Amino acid sequence: MSKGRQPAFIRGMRDGIPIGLGYFAVAFSLGITARDCGFSALQGFVASITTYASAGQYIGFTLYAAEATLLQLIIMTIITNARYVLMGFALNQRLPEDTPMPRRLLAGLCITDEIFGITIAKQGYVEPTYSFGALIVSAPLWALGTALGITVGNILPAQIVSALSVALFGMFLAVIIPAARHDRIVALVVVCSFAASLASRYVPWTRTLSAGNRTILLTLILSSAAAVLFPVKNTILAKEGDAGEH
Repeated sequence: MSKGRQPAFIRGMRDGIPIGLGYFAVAFSLGITARDCGFSALQGFVASITTYASAGQYIGFTLYAAEATLLQLIIMTIITNARYVLMGFALNQRLPEDTPMPRRLLAGLCITDEIFGITIAKQGYVEPTYSFGALIVSAPLWALGTALGITVGNILPAQIVSALSVALFGMFLAVIIPAARHDRIVALVVVCSFAASLASRYVPWTRTLSAGNRTILLTLILSSAAAVLFPVKNTILAKEGDAGEH
């Protein structure tokens, strides 16, 4: 069976393997944080399999340890993960027009930074089962990594834990480099986003914002500027399998 004719769910599972491996490595450090906050391996596993949001979980663990109220926990989690709303808007436009609302909602539930990246990089419409496949492979590895981090993470030298965390950054590069190589505009926006992200940590009116809020602000500014300066022609999207993959 050719790559283009494989079911979207199978392609998602295949593309979710490297994401899951990166998650597994990074979740070790999250597991260490969870253990320091008093969570058991089982509790950490359940938290990760039902949340799979590193920044949101980190805040959740630390607020729990600080005996914060449930309302404080909910508000901080919403603020930290607000960028997923923007991703959901973008992904919703890439689903086939006849996709029913329940499947659209499930596709939104599958959104993580990395799964959104590999999904939005596809040409044409993308079946929601593609995201399902990627999540079903990567989420258990994220949860397992958290549980193992709680169990044995503190035993490992800090240098090894730090080295394992580099895997996720390599995965981010694997998502953006192919698209940047094929489109100069994308490459320019990527470079500008790196520069703006670095500058925002030192500019007086943005450095006081949380990392999540800075990400949302930069996403809105850069995407709006790119849309105005380099508009994409209004063409009819083809089905993912018909459009081909690169």
